[in-house]
Amino acid sequence: MFSRILIPIDLNHADKLEKSVSAGVNLAKAEKIPIVFTAVASTVPSALAHTPDEFRAKLNAYAASQADKHGVSASGHAVFAHDPAAELEDALLKAIDETGADLVVMATHVPNMADRLWPSNGGRIASHADISVFLVR
Repeated sequence: MFSRILIPIDLNHADKLEKSVSAGVNLAKAEKIPIVFTAVASTVPSALAHTPDEFRAKLNAYAASQADKHGVSASGHAVFAHDPAAELEDALLKAIDETGADLVVMATHVPNMADRLWPSNGGRIASHADISVFLVR
């Protein structure tokens, strides 16, 4: 049914994304397909990584640990943006094209009043991607 799953991940909050990661892993196991963990970052040094190469290495290490933990095939795909918070959706849409993913499994929040004015990241991906998007609360 699907050939590659993209799971957006925030390495600063990976522990809070376990539910969406678990959903993606279960789908990957059922379909026997690879997962691409995608993270968006700035090229500016941060507490997480000082260089883009260091960020890629940490993302790849995360993907490898998830692959070992769950018995799936997984890789990392980093996307760099000048302002990751403002450019997140565009960067994730770019990652979908770059990785050839045909399913996104993404964490989202419980809708609130602000969502009537500003769409959520997951909502924007779901409405703009030309592939299936599974949002996990």
